[in-house]
Amino acid sequence: MAQLPVRGPAVRKLDLSLPPERMPCRLGSRPLKRWRYVGVYTTDVMLCVGEAWIGPVPQRWWAVATPDGALRERTTFGRGGVTLDGSAVRVQAEGVSIELELDEHDGVEIVSPVDEGGDYIWTRKQACLAARGTVELDGRRHEIDGPVGFIDDSAGYHARHTEWRWSAGIGTLDDGRLVGWNLVAGIHDAASSSERTLWIDHDPVSVAPVEFAADLSEVSFADGRALEFYEWSAREHSTNAWLVRSGYRQPFGTFTGELPGGLRLAEGFGVMEHHEALW
Repeated sequence: MAQLPVRGPAVRKLDLSLPPERMPCRLGSRPLKRWRYVGVYTTDVMLCVGEAWIGPVPQRWWAVATPDGALRERTTFGRGGVTLDGSAVRVQAEGVSIELELDEHDGVEIVSPVDEGGDYIWTRKQACLAARGTVELDGRRHEIDGPVGFIDDSAGYHARHTEWRWSAGIGTLDDGRLVGWNLVAGIHDAASSSERTLWIDHDPVSVAPVEFAADLSEVSFADGRALEFYEWSAREHSTNAWLVRSGYRQPFGTFTGELPGGLRLAEGFGVMEHHEALW
């Protein structure tokens, strides 16, 4: 097997089972964990819809946030009114309707080692995806139409104890260019061939290691630049189910500051996250 981590097109040359191929349910003693997260980040509404599998029953969730601090959300085992069908996203709940289509692209793929035993984890990140559709909250309709979508597909044989801090966002630079980002510490975060990426007018660029404030108020870069985060509201959840325990906090909000190389944000919208799991 090639030396890991590997990033980009070389991932598809690895002699490994990777999505969309079916991956083994276990690798040694470790079960397969996989998830799909879809985010949409705009000035007047932000949302996420996702599903995660550890074993045969999925956990599904959705959340919708608005600038006034309101948050509607639900997490459930089973379908729970959530449909993730390829690039189509649908949620139906009391007072909430989400109907979206996203235009996917190849994204940025990474395969990282878990340890020296041959276990591995995979991810593909896509940012600034064209998204179209509607979000309805208690009768108020929000039209979505623009490059405001983000998708995280991940799968692999993660360590029993896994912890990370993460940020995803979309915005514009002060020179008018579109920007998206995926920043992380704790998973797929090697010094090189990591999942840390900026998309500048859709072109992906690797990013050096980053640091997150413990309270998720800031993410700082190796060249001294930083993004400051201002929270709208936070999605929080904990699970304690037999051998699986997890807890996370994922606030929605806005960003200001500078990205590496002195790229200054004119506006930025997205999420921060702290996730710790024993799975």
